[in-house]
Amino acid sequence: MADIDYFFATLSPYSYLAGTRLEEIADRHGATITYKPVDIVTLFGRTGGTPPKDRHVARQEYRLQELRRQSDKLDMALNLKPAHWPTNAAPSSYAIIAASKAGGGDLGGLCHAILRACWGEEKDIADDAVIRACLEGAGFDPGLADSGLLVGAETYAANLEEAVERGVFGAPFYITTDDQRFWGQDQLDDLDRHLAGRAK
Repeated sequence: MADIDYFFATLSPYSYLAGTRLEEIADRHGATITYKPVDIVTLFGRTGGTPPKDRHVARQEYRLQELRRQSDKLDMALNLKPAHWPTNAAPSSYAIIAASKAGGGDLGGLCHAILRACWGEEKDIADDAVIRACLEGAGFDPGLADSGLLVGAETYAANLEEAVERGVFGAPFYITTDDQRFWGQDQLDDLDRHLAGRAK
């Protein structure tokens, strides 16, 4: 069985545009996914990246064009400038970590629900009510939004350190057990091919 370590950010539009394709790929190949939310802004600072707002205008313009093209291609609703972005990503990340430890629900569905709330539904993913609704919709106890905050913070910080150590510099980022690295939702087809043994 293959394993995939999935580093992502609940504020990342490209993590949102990945949709549920990672889960479909993993299911097809009998792979397991370990979900590792990270602080993307701090990760940029640690790995030579620049937050979108600080990029040259040419890069900002290209990013918006590319997001529009990708959302159109994938037929996914996307607000290019969400009302609640950027926001505090920690509460939603802690909820994902708590849900992962608790089990019993659809973790991939939870991650996508939180991302969709930000990028497709104009909701504030730092809002407790939004997080609770996402938890409940994915089959988890909504009370997880208020539990394990210390463990969540510790795991969130550990995920960041692990990401830096393992060569992660953006989101979404996928690493297989044989240390093949795939950056971006547009690399999911290559991840699929790799797991199928067709990639060299």
